[in-house]
Amino acid sequence: MTVARVARVVAVVCLTGLVTPMPFPSPVSPVPTVVTLGDSVPAGTACGCEPFPRLYARMLSPEARSVNLAQPGYTAVDVQNQVAGGGEVRADLGAASVVIVMAGANDMAQVFGDGGAYPAAADRVRAAVTGIVTAVRRERRTPVKIFVVGYWNVVKDGAAGRAAYGSDGLRAAEVATGYGNEALRAAAGQTGAIYVPTEPVFKGADRSRDPTALLAGDGDHPDAAGHEAIAAAIRAAG
Repeated sequence: MTVARVARVVAVVCLTGLVTPMPFPSPVSPVPTVVTLGDSVPAGTACGCEPFPRLYARMLSPEARSVNLAQPGYTAVDVQNQVAGGGEVRADLGAASVVIVMAGANDMAQVFGDGGAYPAAADRVRAAVTGIVTAVRRERRTPVKIFVVGYWNVVKDGAAGRAAYGSDGLRAAEVATGYGNEALRAAAGQTGAIYVPTEPVFKGADRSRDPTALLAGDGDHPDAAGHEAIAAAIRAAG
């Protein structure tokens, strides 16, 4: 090896030792975006509080973004049409990391009192929610967590429900609610979504607890404590 070549090798080694390697930047975790579809319950009607979608989003991260597209009065079919309508809804769904669907109570409430109509109404709920979840997965090409949330009652409950319907009416409401929840559970199972029941949250595991303390004055919607309980149930589900 020539003297000049030795000198060059020594110089390179010296310079290499002086250079500190640059570390690779740590990957930045994306801020969660929670998009909610549904009716007046997730919309926060009659509460005057932060509804459960926002509370749940904050459980994921203080910086999480909540996009609440729920509309009072919407049936499951209305929500399906909302998703199919495109525009900003599709853009929001395309950016979602979590989607919450809570719809179907109004479908069942429309036939409340007519027990013979419950199976057909529940089948419409199942078909619509299956279509909603399928459409969400189509819009969000990367994996997205989807929750389908059930109901403690599809009509009034607690003290307001007893005043409005009496004991027999509340028993009829339980039957209607059961049909609706089974439809939601089936839709979640068919589409790989996570079903979150709320009956245990409001009424206990044996469904014997009075839910009045978790309901707004109208008996039809959660109060602040009820929204907190639903958010916690969704978080516990996944």
